[in-house]
Amino acid sequence: MEGGIHPTDASGFRDCLSLAWKNPYVLRLAFSAGIGGFLFGYDTGVISGALLYIRDDFKLDKKTVLQETIVSMAIAGAIIGAAIGGWFNDRFGRRTTILIADFLFFIGAVIMAAAPNPALLIVGRVFVGFGVGMASMTSPLYISEASPAKVRGALVSTNGFLITGGQFLSYLINLAFTKVPGTWRWMLGVAGLPALLQFILMLLLPESPRWLYRKGREEEAKTILRKLYPEEDVEAEIQALKESVEAEIQEKGSSEKISLVRLLKTKTVRRGLIAGVGLQVFQQFVGINTVMYYSPTIVQLAGFASNQTALLLSLVTAGLNAGGTIVSIYFIDRTGRKKLLVISLCGVIISLGLLSAVFHETTTHSPAVSAAESSNRLILLHILAQITLLLELLLPTGTLLPGSCLISNDTVKDMCNGDRLWYTRGCPSKYGWLALIGLALYIIFFSPGMGTVPWIVNSEIYPLRFRGVCGGIAATANWISNLIVSESFLTLTQVIGTSWTFLIFGVLSVVALFFVLICVPETKGLPIEEIEKMLEMRALHFKFWEKPNPPQKSQSV
Repeated sequence: MEGGIHPTDASGFRDCLSLAWKNPYVLRLAFSAGIGGFLFGYDTGVISGALLYIRDDFKLDKKTVLQETIVSMAIAGAIIGAAIGGWFNDRFGRRTTILIADFLFFIGAVIMAAAPNPALLIVGRVFVGFGVGMASMTSPLYISEASPAKVRGALVSTNGFLITGGQFLSYLINLAFTKVPGTWRWMLGVAGLPALLQFILMLLLPESPRWLYRKGREEEAKTILRKLYPEEDVEAEIQALKESVEAEIQEKGSSEKISLVRLLKTKTVRRGLIAGVGLQVFQQFVGINTVMYYSPTIVQLAGFASNQTALLLSLVTAGLNAGGTIVSIYFIDRTGRKKLLVISLCGVIISLGLLSAVFHETTTHSPAVSAAESSNRLILLHILAQITLLLELLLPTGTLLPGSCLISNDTVKDMCNGDRLWYTRGCPSKYGWLALIGLALYIIFFSPGMGTVPWIVNSEIYPLRFRGVCGGIAATANWISNLIVSESFLTLTQVIGTSWTFLIFGVLSVVALFFVLICVPETKGLPIEEIEKMLEMRALHFKFWEKPNPPQKSQSV
């Protein structure tokens, strides 16, 4: 396989599990840092359900742009958080950056829960975004730098599992608070608890040993490495770190004084950035966060009117997402990063094609409403909207056929409740269940590959001296792409229709597949310092699905 050591090793997942009794300290570190991923996932999932009630509470049903802004301001904050997170990581350390992220997230959760109007809610979303952005790139980086190479992929995948676990739990909490006074305030406010928990846990954990070594605190780094690695591997890790730091000293400057021009002129960094940034951008452009932010809305567009039903069905997709990351933990160090990406994207393309077709059929085969019925009924209801008794006499509920078009106001909505469903988004359709299958297939394929691998690759592909800055650049690219997609999704569904919107994501997924085949290297089984040597000699090509050679020193392809 491409450029380096790629031994066949099916025991990575078993070794990861064996840490529970062989070295629980490593697992404790991975799961404590991974709570940053949990915060990321919880915020992604909780806003999709809370938005249904925020929309009703603040009368935002017709204000699509304001709904998108409430969702997207957390992403705008995350862009800033990720951008400064790289500098914070290199200057103050991985652990300190996570502590700052927890504080910001907690403040944001409190502001959101108490928000009396959309403006203050948006302010809280921005604070949450700062914390999520910093944690999203720091948590996998911290785990990666403190993980043995053999199980690094599986341990970093725990961060992905906690992201999807956070999304799943957010849907459960959404369902739990649907009947509680304050609904969305509880949904958003509960997010402060895991931030507080991680803050306490991280106070009890050490700094990244690689960051400490690079800062000249060699004895502290060696002490931590002896806790993390088997005794026979410690000296090899220390030697690899020493060589990496010596290589940095030979170069001018340091990562605190890096210019973008210098990054792009450094061949290993440039190749790493192409792969890392490209994966983060395509992770968003294949449409995942339209599913996670707006899955209840998509369910309603497919013809399921009830908020509770939409949340319950969305819970299924969140559960599948969490299950997919467990698959990733098993296969990431067994199959490799690149194969998982290719399989994932092939499935995503098929799923998006199905969703596009289903929504096209839903639109063209919705219940027919004659022009005469629609016009006459709307005019009559408009005239008699305030005369409830007379309206009931003239238009008893039994005379309304499925698909009847009525004026949308509180009087009519109250009359139609009871034994009838009031559809304000989408139409009832016999094809609605196919949309749910499409969503489920999308999550099943996306989660093990495109859901987790981009974060794993970005935590291991950059040289140590550039890792914080480059990780911040890649995470920033991810959040900018996220903002573009989430801010435009509802508008696109209104302007060109849901079917064409999913078709666009499908085309972008095809482009992503070719990008992975050409530009993304395989990093399975490589020590972090060895990846730099592999990038130095690697050439771009399509080959990737072949049996690995026996372990040997790095070689060009």
